[in-house]
Amino acid sequence: MQSVGFGFVESLGINYGQVGNNLPPPDKVLVLLKSLRVTKTRIYDTNPDILTAFAGSGIELIVTVENDMLGTLMDQQQALQWVTSRIKPYVPATKITGIAVGNEVFTGDDMTLVDNLVPAMVSIQRALNQLGLQQYIQVSTPSSLAVLANSYPPSEGTFTPKITAIMTQLLQFLSATKSPFWINAYPYFAYKDSPDKISIDYALFNPNAGMIDPHTNLHYDNMLYAQVDAVIFAMARLGYGGIEVRVSETGWPSKGDPNEVGATPQNAAIYNRNLFKRQLSGEGTPLRPKMRLEIYLFALFNEDMKPGPTSERNYGLYQPDGSMAYNVGLTALSTSTTTPSSSTSTSSSTTPSSSITLTSMATKVSIY
Repeated sequence: MQSVGFGFVESLGINYGQVGNNLPPPDKVLVLLKSLRVTKTRIYDTNPDILTAFAGSGIELIVTVENDMLGTLMDQQQALQWVTSRIKPYVPATKITGIAVGNEVFTGDDMTLVDNLVPAMVSIQRALNQLGLQQYIQVSTPSSLAVLANSYPPSEGTFTPKITAIMTQLLQFLSATKSPFWINAYPYFAYKDSPDKISIDYALFNPNAGMIDPHTNLHYDNMLYAQVDAVIFAMARLGYGGIEVRVSETGWPSKGDPNEVGATPQNAAIYNRNLFKRQLSGEGTPLRPKMRLEIYLFALFNEDMKPGPTSERNYGLYQPDGSMAYNVGLTALSTSTTTPSSSTSTSSSTTPSSSITLTSMATKVSIY
């Protein structure tokens, strides 16, 4: 059976959120990630304990500037101080490859926050340049699909008019720095809101008739790829069609409130299992079939302190104690026979004995 550990899928990462009061310490999380052969992860701050624990692990790490810091980091000296204290001490031992400036900044009604976004990104980029770190680290910002006024069919993708001016500035920055546009894309939300209109199989990557975009004749057999291509078309309408789109978050909740249709362990397992299979093939979207789509799965753990509906606390592959939240079909095999590798090893140096294979068994990785 073919190995499908995360590490064998270079374009697949996982989000490591920390909004919980019972999560394992970073060194134990690293054990879990290594057992999964994860080579890419993203955190929602610059937690020094995590940055220290991940040193020498070879895992690529995206860190985040919290939204409430954007106003401060517009100032060039403040940005330089932030990069000097939060990033520089850990590089290159810790492989920080990206800085997410804010998260879903365009989603709320705080236009001051929106106005601060691009200036903060520019200041951070200049600080990286000044410290000689720009060749290692890309600066971008993850947006929700709410930035789109229209996403169906994909060729009709357009940004919300009220953010067009600032979105154009953002795209200009990304184009100049050759950085990706990050999108948080959840087919679950679209299905939950219109279960009578959207095929569950289309949302879950299951076999289905799909849809054909009438303007391009491109065939879409899943919603995630359609959402990504809608973003590409929206960028092209503003004159920036060449920027790479990456999915900074996607996933499916294993539990929800009564009105959260489709939030079940079975659907979560199907979505993530099918996503793994797609990523294993290294495919792109119908619009960019030869450009491998990079995706970060949300999330590593269920986080019990997240506000909002029940689903928000149930996106994790794992419970905080290391047991799987549901059977996604991944089993971490014994790593006891693995030859120790160098501290900078990546997926190319892993051995089959420590890979993950698709099986029907759930597993618990010992992290305590």
